[in-house]
Amino acid sequence: MLPSDDAILLSLVNTYLRDGEASLGEVAEKLGAKEGEIEARLASFGYEFSPEANAFRPAK
Repeated sequence: MLPSDDAILLSLVNTYLRDGEASLGEVAEKLGAKEGEIEARLASFGYEFSPEANAFRPAK
């Protein structure tokens, strides 16, 4: 289940990605969500996934 607060979701996902989760897909599975659901939520909050950084960054 995803946190209802977008800032907390951003922090949680980036922490999992930074601390050794191999991919956004694995993080999504761990949180019981779909990868696209996380991307859409964080896009509405002004963030996009950067594969190079393996993290969500402010959208350009």
